[in-house]
Amino acid sequence: MSGGKILVVDDEVNILSGIRRQLKGVYDLTTVESGKEALNILSKDKKFIVIISDYMMPQMNGAQFLAKAQKISPDSVRIMLTGQADLEAVINIVNEGNIFRFLTKPCPPEILQKNINDGIEQYRLKTVEKDLLTRTLSGALQVITDMLVLVQPQAFNKSMRVKEVVHKILLQLPVENSWQIEVAATLSQIGCVTVPDSILEKVYGNVEVPFEDSIMYQLHSKTSSDLIVKIPRLEKVAEIIAYQQKNYDGSGFPAVPIAGEEIPFGARILRIVLDYDTLAQMDMDPDEIMETLNSREGLYDAKILAVLKKVIYLKNEKKRYILQKKMVTELDESMYLAENVVSASGITIGEKKQRITKTLITAFRNYAANREIKEPVNVFVITD
Repeated sequence: MSGGKILVVDDEVNILSGIRRQLKGVYDLTTVESGKEALNILSKDKKFIVIISDYMMPQMNGAQFLAKAQKISPDSVRIMLTGQADLEAVINIVNEGNIFRFLTKPCPPEILQKNINDGIEQYRLKTVEKDLLTRTLSGALQVITDMLVLVQPQAFNKSMRVKEVVHKILLQLPVENSWQIEVAATLSQIGCVTVPDSILEKVYGNVEVPFEDSIMYQLHSKTSSDLIVKIPRLEKVAEIIAYQQKNYDGSGFPAVPIAGEEIPFGARILRIVLDYDTLAQMDMDPDEIMETLNSREGLYDAKILAVLKKVIYLKNEKKRYILQKKMVTELDESMYLAENVVSASGITIGEKKQRITKTLITAFRNYAANREIKEPVNVFVITD
């Protein structure tokens, strides 16, 4: 079979029988007699390249079926079969962009096969473009985070801890496009590369920061957002980061008149988790953290705060780590630094509690090659 998986829906048994004869051996063909049956199949197998449906069917017409099919399998190419009497209705559907082609019945075998092949090519182009965009996006994010770990390890560490907690919250609180919120967590501290270390140390250590310095720190969210909004598909991510310091009651940064549910949902999650992380780094236990967060009236979305409580108590099943000494060549991504690693010239290459990444390993090896760091390095290793 040269084509691919094709799903055909028509309530007329004779037409389905004819299509099976015409296309036998050419495609991996599945035929069904109702939209309901087809949706059931799609819910179990979303790998159909082309979906073909008759328009005039009882209970659920072709337009209704294809609209539901699009939600289940958005990458599938949709083709509609119709009689002459249905043309006006179907043209409206095509104009709305819901289907790729419509064909009039009876449809000659060569016309049907040509349109299926066109649909397969359309699917290929769409998925190739999607894959390219995904890989480009992934590469861009990796470059950004790699730069952050080298330039501002404190900020990188915070973003990784925040991402981990955000991920656990989203498992308890499923939302559409949750990937955008996780990416926002990963990139939430990118703008901190413009903030002096002395200010970050105070902020991350929950030490009172002078007013002028606090304004400089607050602007890191805008800096992050302005950078990220230029990357395709990350517009919503940029919006989440722009409002990550906005309080639920409308106070906070940025000083724009929105509050409550108007604030992006992902930003409301980050607002809580960023503060949670600051308190957790002060070695507070879960009870102390929740008491502190609950005392800050108006700052947080109560629904998300309740989910965080569940998550941090689940988090008590901590992994166990042991302290070991490792040569740079022995480091891997499952380890955490147990101390600050400083070069002979005084540059901080890695920070205590920082997770070891590929980028960090490369940096360590480069410094070690020039005898710029002392080996072995103290690290925390997970025990069984």
